[in-house]
Amino acid sequence: MYVLPHDLDHEFPEFSQLLHELREHDDTATVLMAEYDRVNGTIVDIEENDRPYQDFEFESLKKERLRIKDELYRHLKRVAH
Repeated sequence: MYVLPHDLDHEFPEFSQLLHELREHDDTATVLMAEYDRVNGTIVDIEENDRPYQDFEFESLKKERLRIKDELYRHLKRVAH
């Protein structure tokens, strides 16, 4: 099954350089990026490997990924300006 990339460089291409800088120097961004990578990795594993899951669990993971992405976006906008 083809899975669309949802890594942060694809999600925020306009912030690619800033993401790499913040990963080294910003605790808030580092925590959010680690959370995002963990949740996204779980989703990708389910999608690519046809792992068994309950629909509500999968939807919950996708909502969590979106929540983290929104929070990270707000943080990136604050830091960028």
